[in-house]
Amino acid sequence: MMKIHSTNYFDTLIEVAPDTKVNCGTPPTSKEKKTVAQLQYELIGNNPYKFSSDDILFQVYADRNDLKESEYKQAREQFFSKGQPCLRTSPLAKTYGYGIHSNREGKIALYGMETKEYANFITDSEVIKVKAMKSGRGKNQCIFHFSHFRISSRPSGRIRL
Repeated sequence: MMKIHSTNYFDTLIEVAPDTKVNCGTPPTSKEKKTVAQLQYELIGNNPYKFSSDDILFQVYADRNDLKESEYKQAREQFFSKGQPCLRTSPLAKTYGYGIHSNREGKIALYGMETKEYANFITDSEVIKVKAMKSGRGKNQCIFHFSHFRISSRPSGRIRL
């Protein structure tokens, strides 16, 4: 049996990236072929606290690769058999001004950076805060995390815990 990795957070807010160009939550622009941002926005925005990070990342992968539902079980095991970028790399948090909150069950919802709810999460000492990745190239990449430990790799090859 292969090892399964997870991108799920619990009681955590993924804060908007410090280098975002917007000052409020902004829906991604519609394109003919839906972008990752559009797919994530629709799935999370229309279903607050229904899905986990793993659910969203896999569903976007499945949609973009035209998988049939009958293929999901095996494809999901294969998908999570290696570390996947977590939602700290989501364009919603990097570019579009949305914080991503995970509740204690690991289910997620979006909050625009201008909202009262986002501000409340920022000041709530019970909520763990992690920043979304910066948008610039060559920055640290979030590969996967286990519980509250995050492993990032710098271009120089050094590992940072």
